[in-house]
Amino acid sequence: MGRDVEPVGRLVRHWRVSRGLSQLALAERAEVSTRHLSFVETGKSAPSRDMVLVLASALDVPLRERNRWLLAAGFAPVYRDEPLAAPAMGELRRVLDLILAHHDPFPAVVVDPHWQVMASNRGAQRVMGHFVADPQVLVELGGNAMHLIFHPRGIRPHLVNFAEIVRVTIERLRHEALSDPTGATVRLLDELGRYGPLPPVRDVIVGEPRLLIPVHLRRGDLELRFFTTIATLGTPIDVTAHELRIETYYPVDEVTAAWARAAQD
Repeated sequence: MGRDVEPVGRLVRHWRVSRGLSQLALAERAEVSTRHLSFVETGKSAPSRDMVLVLASALDVPLRERNRWLLAAGFAPVYRDEPLAAPAMGELRRVLDLILAHHDPFPAVVVDPHWQVMASNRGAQRVMGHFVADPQVLVELGGNAMHLIFHPRGIRPHLVNFAEIVRVTIERLRHEALSDPTGATVRLLDELGRYGPLPPVRDVIVGEPRLLIPVHLRRGDLELRFFTTIATLGTPIDVTAHELRIETYYPVDEVTAAWARAAQD
């Protein structure tokens, strides 16, 4: 085992604590004895491959992290981890293209776990083209959806409900940071904080992120109102597919729907 690989028991304990569970609560979820769980966490007992996966499932650990647990326990990873551009991911790319195309003329984007835009439909590109005055900003921000929202030259000047979106967005990112052992989400939060103060932690609602988020845009005489929701593919066998998120926007009023349809023509 390499020096940089944490013992699997320490990883189990870290995730148990981050989930706010006692050893008894986790043992009940995983249907194991608290004694055995304690031995796993302290390194007195080496868990089997199946036990590693049972504990990871009980803690709802992301697939990428489950592979890390398996390696730490001396087993081979079981979840495929191919980049989206790989030939083996051709079917997934076709599925994503189909979802995005069917959602036109309304915006839809596919983002990775750190909010890098991996794909977008024409509806999303039209909205960005209208509400981001300087196309160079899109290049400078490297296609990151969060930077696009927060950057003063991104879409932020045209977000009427920017304060509300900040609260909801930061709530989501802080929630996601608890399940991101790489620290990339924490770094993203630090980067966003450079654009201005973020809501204090005490103001963030504890629990699952909101399902629907309103988006109110205004530029000149044009006002568009959408609500957006985020879905995952949830496949249990591939890390990349499991981590991707599809963000779709739906018009709240007929003005918004008519603009989107007219822009398509």
